[in-house]
Amino acid sequence: MEGGSNSEMKERMERQKGVNPKIEPFVPKKGYDPRELKSWAKRTGFVSTTFSGETERGGGHSRRDFDNARDLNVSSNENVGFDLERGVDKTETVSPKIELDPILGRARNRGVEIEPVPGSNDEGLRNGRGRGENLGRRTEMEPILRGHNEERKYARNENGNDGNSANGAVNGNGHVAQAAAPVTEVQRKDDGNVDEEVGMDVYPNGEDPSSGGWHQSPRMKCGLRENPGVVPLMFYGLQHYLSLTGSLIFIPLITVPTMGGSDKDTADVISTMLLVSGLTTILHSYFGTRLPLVQGSSFVYLAPALVIMNSEEFRNLADHKFRYIMRELQGAIIVGSIFQSFLGYSGLMSLFLRLVNPVVVAPTVAAVGLAFFSYGFPQAGSCVEISLPQILLILIFTLYLGGISILGYRVFRIYAVPVSVMIIWAYAFFLTAGGAYNFKGCSPDIPNSNILINACQKHADTMRHCRTDVSNAMRTAAWVRIPYPLQWGIPTFRLRTSIIMVIVSVVASIDSIGSYHSAAIRINLKPPTPGIVSRGIGLEGFCSVLAGLWGTGTGATTLTENVHTINATKVANRRAVQLGAALLILFSFVGKIGAILASIPQALAAAVLCFTWALIVALGLSTLQYTQNASSRNIIIVGVSLFFGLSVPAYFQQYAPETGLILPGYLIPYAAASNGPIHTGNSQFNFAMNALLSLNMVVTLLVAFVLDNTVPGSRQERGVYVWSKAEDIMTDPSSLLDYSLPSRVARCFHWAKCVGT
Repeated sequence: MEGGSNSEMKERMERQKGVNPKIEPFVPKKGYDPRELKSWAKRTGFVSTTFSGETERGGGHSRRDFDNARDLNVSSNENVGFDLERGVDKTETVSPKIELDPILGRARNRGVEIEPVPGSNDEGLRNGRGRGENLGRRTEMEPILRGHNEERKYARNENGNDGNSANGAVNGNGHVAQAAAPVTEVQRKDDGNVDEEVGMDVYPNGEDPSSGGWHQSPRMKCGLRENPGVVPLMFYGLQHYLSLTGSLIFIPLITVPTMGGSDKDTADVISTMLLVSGLTTILHSYFGTRLPLVQGSSFVYLAPALVIMNSEEFRNLADHKFRYIMRELQGAIIVGSIFQSFLGYSGLMSLFLRLVNPVVVAPTVAAVGLAFFSYGFPQAGSCVEISLPQILLILIFTLYLGGISILGYRVFRIYAVPVSVMIIWAYAFFLTAGGAYNFKGCSPDIPNSNILINACQKHADTMRHCRTDVSNAMRTAAWVRIPYPLQWGIPTFRLRTSIIMVIVSVVASIDSIGSYHSAAIRINLKPPTPGIVSRGIGLEGFCSVLAGLWGTGTGATTLTENVHTINATKVANRRAVQLGAALLILFSFVGKIGAILASIPQALAAAVLCFTWALIVALGLSTLQYTQNASSRNIIIVGVSLFFGLSVPAYFQQYAPETGLILPGYLIPYAAASNGPIHTGNSQFNFAMNALLSLNMVVTLLVAFVLDNTVPGSRQERGVYVWSKAEDIMTDPSSLLDYSLPSRVARCFHWAKCVGT
């Protein structure tokens, strides 16, 4: 150590005399306190890189000592040679370094920081060419040491194996991953013999990284580039998409009826959405970030789509209302997606990344889910005998039965949504067949016509939302139908809706940034470079252009729920996602599949979406794990952002139409764009500003972005995202191999350094 207290001086004198200082075990006095661990580490020589430099313990160890240390996963070697940092003599050993995580308050054993070179010539050091020359070399060697440290830091096992040997295991990518184990210190007597092994549990509350907790990377059943065979990959692919059912198919059940579309239109939009999701997922797996992330219709676009649908000019349309609104949405999505693509491929996203951190991402993603609190249960409550059992069943499957394994698979956690939907759907079918929704004088065939009969008005909503035989999609949909671009007509381009979607595309990009970072950590990959992130955002913009051309009603971006799916299935395989995407494309050609999904009762769909939106809120807030959760700065920024993200839109929404005869109550909050308080000489600007400020996620993003980038705070406190550097590819090409474009494509884009080719 450099300087220090009297005890440190005493230990140094003991080392010079060849006496090993006795190392006391770490016994916390008042629970788990990182300060106590820091103090103990200073006394014993286990010094964290977070607080001070590296230290060395006294020499004189026997061969047996080295064998014991190696068995304990302590990286020691008898022929240590010269330590470039400290000038340690060949007979001395270097203690394994314990890095204290400043955020989680947890210690991590990183082993010896500087690998010795066997047979190194340190004779000159013994003869007196000592510290002065060594310190001169230290500055010269620091870049090399830093690169070595980073390489060791990010060397992880793709499959999440614990490693059966102390030396680590080689994963599917050829990277070496050291086994994580609690640090055990060997306590010695003054004569140098081993007295006893004192175990120090560096994981708070006994938590081990291998337990699969939220902060650690889980064991992957199928890694990124593994190939277990076609049949297992196909199974994993279907499993992956079934777990995302709530996000992939339920958006059209909301949007199409709101636009005045028929049951056949709903089936056609669902088929189109399956096709676009499959195409964009394959494109992203080859030309985007190449992470195993499913692309689909994002909920980020749902709230602005509802705002456009409920604008005043569309309320009184009777004929072809669905096509008019769909073409308006198509034009707006195409313009916003072109801007997003430009943001990515121009390299501007690489600069924008410096301003986007977890304190911004967390409340923004949470606001995406909170935006539908006024729609979720009010819609599900129209048929509580179906919606309540559905919500309860999903919660039981995911929370109470999620740990039950059947044939090695946690069926209830992975298939919570599809299994619960089938059960409650069958239950609703028996209620319908048993006459629970038969009312005297009311027609079950066309429930909407019952509103014209006074006696049936109060039963019309119940029949429409609860009965399983209401939809005629199965009778009208074709067996084979191939969705094609511009199937709803030529898109309509307007300035007011284009401005809305341009801002929404920025929100979608921030959502995807958080998903990229979290997914890379979950599957044990080195974080992507800013150029790779830009490439992914640029391709998402292109994919949303395709969604606009085909007419899904929303853009196609990375689904936020991907992180939860990877954590639940323990599958992060690129081929599995591609095979599942190919199956989606095949399913989209069968019109009856879309018709079956379109026949799901609306109350049942709303109940599933209540859970899905709540999950998005939780996933957004979980991003705060990368920051200092106890920081008052972060707490205030997140709290203020969420509060004003809910309160400011509520102010704008109070100017919406007051009568329920124009719009249903659950859609009134989305009608503020035409009646908001902003009035200038430009009606297009008025509509755009009233619409944007009535969106929870836009206001939340604005408040969080400004506060996080203006309020002082350290990088550690803010939890600033640590992205890989482009220089890492030059020093170690294999470190970012999983993000590399296919060779032929990479040659075409070799000039585009800003997109991380």
